[in-house]
Amino acid sequence: MKIEIFGKGCAKCERTEAIITATVKRLGIDAEIVHVRDLQEIVSRGVMVTPAVAIDGVMKITGRIPTESMVRQWFGK
Repeated sequence: MKIEIFGKGCAKCERTEAIITATVKRLGIDAEIVHVRDLQEIVSRGVMVTPAVAIDGVMKITGRIPTESMVRQWFGK
């Protein structure tokens, strides 16, 4: 599983990465977490507002920090 976090590195993007990393660890999910910071890559993927999160290429959220419960729902937990 590949989880991508899109954002240039603002506080909201860093918080998003922390929430996802902690939740994935708590749930014991085997996933590669990648923080995409390159603006051209972010735009080419259709992200207009950050932070954004995609799991295996499917966009899950844009423009908001996800809660732990949201992240759990993405994994059916």
